[in-house]
Amino acid sequence: MNLHLSLTPLLSLIAGILILLIPRLLNFIVALYLIIIGLIGLFGGGNLRL
Repeated sequence: MNLHLSLTPLLSLIAGILILLIPRLLNFIVALYLIIIGLIGLFGGGNLRL
């Protein structure tokens, strides 16, 4: 049995559960996501696979 987990769906699942448990956490999760995506875009991490 071969199990392959990707990082992005796992992070999305964890973020969704945390948002359900602590709704105020939504602001921080969205802000971190936007900062990370922006940094990857600026520094040319387009070939980076998560």
